[in-house]
Amino acid sequence: MSAMPGLSVPAAPVLFKAACPECRSRFELSPGALRLAIGASRRTTFYSFTCPECGSAVRKPAGERIVELLTGGGVNTLRLHTTG
Repeated sequence: MSAMPGLSVPAAPVLFKAACPECRSRFELSPGALRLAIGASRRTTFYSFTCPECGSAVRKPAGERIVELLTGGGVNTLRLHTTG
C-alpha cells in the first residue's frame, strides 16, 4: 500500500501480550487496559491490569525496557513522587 504525499496511513493498533498469574490465561491488552506507575525505585515501578478472563487485579514489576515499551505504546503513566 502506498500513501499519497501529505496523507498518513493509520498505524495498526498497539496490543501488549500479557498473562494472568492467577488463572494462567494469556491474552492481548490495549494500552487503555494497562496502567503504569513509575516510582523512585525498582520496587515502586510497576504496571497493572485486570485479567479479562478471571477479573483478578494483576501487578507486575516494570524494568526500564518495559517502561520504555509501555510509554511508547501509549499506556497511561502515573509518576509517583516522594516527599523528603
